[in-house]
Amino acid sequence: MQVRGKALVYGDNVDTDVIIPARYLNTADHKELAMHCMEDIDKDFVKKVQPGDIMVGGWNFGCGSSREHAPIAIKASGISCIIAKSFARIFYRNAINIGLAIIESEEIADSISSDDEIEIDFDSGIIKNLHTQKNFSTTPFPPFIQEIINANGYLNWIAKDKKN
Repeated sequence: MQVRGKALVYGDNVDTDVIIPARYLNTADHKELAMHCMEDIDKDFVKKVQPGDIMVGGWNFGCGSSREHAPIAIKASGISCIIAKSFARIFYRNAINIGLAIIESEEIADSISSDDEIEIDFDSGIIKNLHTQKNFSTTPFPPFIQEIINANGYLNWIAKDKKN
């Protein structure tokens, strides 16, 4: 699987309360959550983001609450992958559970600027910054994680497995 999109870059300690502010947690509607994604840190995020775009963060991305609303809002906004120097452990797991690809790499995160065009091949682990012409290699997801992401989340993956 490959994705390609523009980079939207944020700093360290992006917590779940700025990803999706608590005042919007009274809904489980993914589209509604996406409409408010990142608004407390980037008021123009929903105007800028396009399907396939790549979010880039610093250290401890997704810290704070354990709720799944944060990765759901990001994914529903159109983000295809998050690259960060590190992820809060629960956010990392929630992202995989809902089928949002995430890559942890200090080197790659440091090498991407806002609006760089990024291409990611999840099968090979090759990440290309098309703006700077730099290529990076990361360990591809294990096959079962790729299956979860391709199934659009863990619950869909389980349901698909039961049908077979």
